[in-house]
Amino acid sequence: MKKEQLPKNWSTVKLEETGEYINGFAFKPNHRESTGLPIIRIQNLTDETKPLNRTNIAVPSAYEVFRGDMLVSWSATLDVFIWRREKALVNQHIFKVNPEENLIKKNLLFYWLKIAIEDLQETEHLHGSTMKHINRGPFLAHEVPLPPAAEQPRIVEKLEELLSDLDAGVAELKAAQRKLGQYRQSLLKAAVEGALTASWRAQHTPTETGAQLLERILTERRARWEARQLAKFEAQGKAPPKDWRKKYPEPVRPDISDLPKLPPNWVWASGEQLCEFITKGTTPPKDLDTDGEKTVPFLRVTNLTDRGELDLSDKVFVSAKTHQGFLARSAVYPDDVLMNIVGPPLGQVAVVPKTFPEWNINQAIAIFRAVDGVLPAFICCHLLSPVAQKWLKARSKTTAGQTNLTLEVCRELPFPLPPVDEQQALVLHLTAAIDGTARHNQTIDQALKQSAAQRKNILKAAFSGQLVPQDPGDEPAAVLLERIRAERAAVAPAARRARPTKATA
Repeated sequence: MKKEQLPKNWSTVKLEETGEYINGFAFKPNHRESTGLPIIRIQNLTDETKPLNRTNIAVPSAYEVFRGDMLVSWSATLDVFIWRREKALVNQHIFKVNPEENLIKKNLLFYWLKIAIEDLQETEHLHGSTMKHINRGPFLAHEVPLPPAAEQPRIVEKLEELLSDLDAGVAELKAAQRKLGQYRQSLLKAAVEGALTASWRAQHTPTETGAQLLERILTERRARWEARQLAKFEAQGKAPPKDWRKKYPEPVRPDISDLPKLPPNWVWASGEQLCEFITKGTTPPKDLDTDGEKTVPFLRVTNLTDRGELDLSDKVFVSAKTHQGFLARSAVYPDDVLMNIVGPPLGQVAVVPKTFPEWNINQAIAIFRAVDGVLPAFICCHLLSPVAQKWLKARSKTTAGQTNLTLEVCRELPFPLPPVDEQQALVLHLTAAIDGTARHNQTIDQALKQSAAQRKNILKAAFSGQLVPQDPGDEPAAVLLERIRAERAAVAPAARRARPTKATA
């Protein structure tokens, strides 16, 4: 905001003058322990349910954070927060803010920083394609409006009055959204445990039970393998060797020792038994795809969702040459079921639509290609269900903050297998119910967007001096600012706050 646009007696001030902005300590993986003070990472600010890393290393007190302290994340998620948990230590990529409250009230600075960060994101100072960040220099040089000291409490009081009502409404909307999410999970659980189609079973007799279906699938699977082997022998001009059928690789059987009892006509099967194959994609080297027009979409984890649908708002492409050559083994086709096996989060799933062209996937995504008699939508339903998600999470491995699932685990995953006609009824029933929750969710999302826009308008009004009337008798902000600058200049360098030093293990 330009100074001439500000109300009389207002001024502007650079952020570096509104307080001390201390960048967090660069904690290393070997600093993490099971005890000690928590290390505040950005994910702990954006989601308070995320676990806290801890450490016992000694760091300067400047990095200590107490309940009520203000923090600014300047990388990845750009925002300002108030810490409301136990004493902790601030990690790198986060500023700990010590406000200059003689110049600007802490509560007002909190709101001012919200708008400053938003403004900076619309400038050339925002860097990074995947992990957005703002450098310290442009951040501290950014100017914000400075009202007179006497007007600041009036602005804060009005802001908190308006925003408290707005925040209460947002909290109710988010609570309703959480309930919809819980209801959706209960629908998925009921579907794969048979409760969703209990009334259907009472009125219908399947033409083929789940056990019979599984037996047919396995028989046909073996027959296809034998046909391929015979074709291979013929192409080589060789007679089939003795006992060649004994080399058939039997698909892994599910471990059902701890699994619940299934409804009548259902049976447990493994992912490998129900899929033609389960494999993962490939990511080409950066220097491979240097020639040829890139026209073949290349799916990544960001394109998968927890709704069973693809999000194609952000696509990357590879050339047809790379797709047909280096990436041929990881091509995906209509009705393939995709699930990410590298996280967090794990278990994002999508079914490739029937109108989908031949595309490709990277190495963080697994393909489940269902055999005849198993609906891809049912595979998707089970993979998204809390039953499968819990089973997969228990067998995942986490290293250096990255969680992985192996293809062996995916192949061993137990699937409940209903008769084909019950699968169809289940998918229809589940789709209708989930579509209903999706419509409610869209309504809530729209309301949340409107609330965010309203919040932004309120803050903009406060920034421009339109929220409360001005008092001509208030001391001008420029006078206050010059007085504080003079006081700072008079302070001996030796008495100024010492900069943080390195930590000791």
